[in-house]
Amino acid sequence: MVSLPMRLVVGVDRDDDLGRKAGVPGPVVGRQAVLDAALKLGTADPEDSDTNAMFAAVNLTDELRQAGESVEVVILTGDGHVGTVSDRRVAAQLDQVLAEIPVEAFHLVSDGEEDEYLYPLLASRRHVDSIRKVYVRQSASIQGTYYTLVRALKDQKLRTKTLLPLAGLFIFLSLIWYFQVWSYGIIALSFLVGVYLLVWTFEVDEWFVARAESFGKDLRQGSLTVFFGVLTFALVLFGILLGTQAYAADNASYPVGSHMVALLSVALLWWVAAALVWEAGRALRYALFRGRIPRTVWVAVVSFTAFGVEAYSLTYLAGALLGWVDSSFLVVSLVGVVLGVATGGLAGTLRQYLRRPGDAPASAEGTPTGVLISGP
Repeated sequence: MVSLPMRLVVGVDRDDDLGRKAGVPGPVVGRQAVLDAALKLGTADPEDSDTNAMFAAVNLTDELRQAGESVEVVILTGDGHVGTVSDRRVAAQLDQVLAEIPVEAFHLVSDGEEDEYLYPLLASRRHVDSIRKVYVRQSASIQGTYYTLVRALKDQKLRTKTLLPLAGLFIFLSLIWYFQVWSYGIIALSFLVGVYLLVWTFEVDEWFVARAESFGKDLRQGSLTVFFGVLTFALVLFGILLGTQAYAADNASYPVGSHMVALLSVALLWWVAAALVWEAGRALRYALFRGRIPRTVWVAVVSFTAFGVEAYSLTYLAGALLGWVDSSFLVVSLVGVVLGVATGGLAGTLRQYLRRPGDAPASAEGTPTGVLISGP
């Protein structure tokens, strides 16, 4: 008898309602386990659409089995911080399931567009045969629409994304009205709205949340990353403060461009030093675990030095060409630009020279891709 290839019906609870509300950790594998989990979530929150999606996953599993296919069902859970953190957790659970069950293809069951963001994640592992969307029938009356809207606004995640910025907007407008500073107020408001849209578009808030959680974990473990990270931040801050001081100390009669050259000429030195300190910390952390300094650290040192020389020289070159600083800096800055480019080329050559045959591509941490080094 020829065994049929296994297919997996996948439901995704990207914001981990199952874990947060029903206390059921993912992944949930098997028809009965999914039914039990759906019952617990439905009891904890009868209005959560993930319950319907879980029942739909079981329903699809039954249909495929009746058609003679070899199928299993699984529910993957993410994290309350939807974004990078939750998607990594979903990916880890999916890899865990694939390590235990030989799967040829997926059937994705989704209750909304948010879960479908994970389609590329599934497709990168196996072929996705189909996607089933689950729609919950609601009353079309005005009263039903109002009730649905009110219930939706009780969602903490939705309030944070919509009501909080709206509240800040109203407060800011009231302050502008009270102090009668319309010109400055409109400029500041436009800037804040632009920053919010960028943060919302690129999920910068999720990045900061992930970094804060990682920092807390490293701090509890006594990782070197924390100490070198604090020192790096201090050097960046010193660069900003001392650069601002140089800006203010420059002759008031000079043009604004001259002040900016003074600021950058001081700040860049501290910022390059901060980058070198951070790279030294990563190299030391690697050496403690591997017993040797990574070869990529020398490439990074040369690259950061090249960047510093080039940025410093370009600052004075622009100032000399625009008349912000003395023209005597023109030749020296040109030499500096050429030297920076040459040093950058040296970094590329050094990288090729230090790479051994068969080496895996290096990740941003200076370690081979796929190798995880825990904090000390």
